[in-house]
Amino acid sequence: MTTAFTGVTSFSVAASFALRFSATPRGARLARRLASHQLDLWGWLYRTPVHDAVELVVGELAANAVTHGRVPGRDAELRLAHDGAGRVLVEVSDVRGERRPVLAPDGRRPTEDGRPLAEDGRGLALVAALTEEWGVAERPGAPGKTVWAIVSSGGR
Repeated sequence: MTTAFTGVTSFSVAASFALRFSATPRGARLARRLASHQLDLWGWLYRTPVHDAVELVVGELAANAVTHGRVPGRDAELRLAHDGAGRVLVEVSDVRGERRPVLAPDGRRPTEDGRPLAEDGRGLALVAALTEEWGVAERPGAPGKTVWAIVSSGGR
């Protein structure tokens, strides 16, 4: 079975969780906290490597969705799934399909003058470091994009 939004064929879903959240910083924090709780319910206890990695990935992708993908009055969406074999799929969708995330080669997003930003643009480097793979997909039948990542208990 592939996921409904990203079509990641290498991921077979054993259980899933979905949540629509307001495209605000408060909504992003709620998404991270509820993802943390759901992971605990699935057996990845608080303060374990997979739990902490997924929590950080959800926090980063949700923050990106509300910062760069926000349209007033439109929600963002979080979906989690696990395959029963130690892998967790994180999907965060927003309605701004034209604003796709890009990881610069050095893990930083450059400014207009080519110098790296002091406090911005490093979140996707963390996502890349903590995940088996990640990517961006168009949302079928709806405007926007879905940023997805797979966290493995085997780590990188």
